[in-house]
Amino acid sequence: MNILVLDSIHGGQPIAAAFVSRGDQVDLVDVYRGTGPVSVEVARSRKYDLIVAPVHLDPDHPLIRTAKAPVITHHEAIRQLLGSYVPGIMVEITGARGKTTTAHALASLLPGPGILHTSSGTFRYPEKEFISRSSITPGSVLEAVRLAKETGGWLIAEESLGLTCAGTLGIITSAGDFRFAAGKKSALSAKLASARSCKNLLLAEGITENPVNNVMHLENTASCTGTECTISLGITTRRFINPLIALPAYRDSLALAATAAVMLGIDPSPLSGFTALTGRMEARYVGGILVVDNANSGTNFRTTIDAAQYARNVAGRNEITLVIGQQEGDGAVCEGFAFDQILAAMEAIRPSSLIWVGRFPEPGTPDHAALIPLAPVRAATFEEGYTLARQKTVQGSIVLAVKTWR
Repeated sequence: MNILVLDSIHGGQPIAAAFVSRGDQVDLVDVYRGTGPVSVEVARSRKYDLIVAPVHLDPDHPLIRTAKAPVITHHEAIRQLLGSYVPGIMVEITGARGKTTTAHALASLLPGPGILHTSSGTFRYPEKEFISRSSITPGSVLEAVRLAKETGGWLIAEESLGLTCAGTLGIITSAGDFRFAAGKKSALSAKLASARSCKNLLLAEGITENPVNNVMHLENTASCTGTECTISLGITTRRFINPLIALPAYRDSLALAATAAVMLGIDPSPLSGFTALTGRMEARYVGGILVVDNANSGTNFRTTIDAAQYARNVAGRNEITLVIGQQEGDGAVCEGFAFDQILAAMEAIRPSSLIWVGRFPEPGTPDHAALIPLAPVRAATFEEGYTLARQKTVQGSIVLAVKTWR
């Protein structure tokens, strides 16, 4: 087959290489930077049997709008390339927030060897040995599957903007939605569309659709009150207690991981010992100052508010140094932390000190005028912002709410 693979910088390269290895003729185009093995102009002049495009590409891109060959997504291409070459247990996780926490929580329950692939890194279990760090684009699933097959165990793979449905179970962790692909697509709709080929599917609370027959809705299986969570699935009932359940950001993720475990025939009770992940509501004391670290790729208005309330509850003081923004140039963050949402979080929290991270609005714009009196201290990176916060804070707590890939 003559195949055109689009987007070499977001997972297109391993997809193209996999098609070549099975004997196909492949052209690869970098649709964003205009460079690469084949240009857009050359690709438009050639005929193809199949076009593989990322789900986030503008549907009006000329290579898509005028395509005469069938067009499939990167997610669909991975399912086609893998076929039956998948681990015995393969769980794929997508969603606007909660992916990484759900993945780590489920990995803590699965027995034997396995591979955990998330935005925080790829790890070999049960040793939790760090292997590498790569994107969570569909193309990265190919290497994660290879590692899992080599290990002879399971795979949990975090994926952006959809599921390949190549494995045992797909999970969508949030009903949260946003516009992407030049503002022309709904992220939640795209994820649900990708899930139509899943063998089994678990959906977060608030997602009412039934894209497949074997679908489980979290609100029908999990009930969490205070620090206790009960999972009921058929004749099976399991309970566990964890103080993190009191935090909305963890409650849903732990409930999803527990439900997925029961669906796989695994006892979720060890989640009682699960602890907060770095950058995901992790609370620690540094020099006598409480630091609540919620800087990750899923940071948004709601989790920032929760982090501030958590900090005030734990520290017992109202003073907060808030480090907030979006690290510039962090290409792994698909969904931005919109300026109006950042401003709303700042106004709701009313920190005693504030450090802005990332690009500052242009002078003369309404955003610049609104932010100037609120953010006198600025930092280019998350690390710089955290350093400034430690220097400035003498009492209360520090809340890290920077959207960045960690």
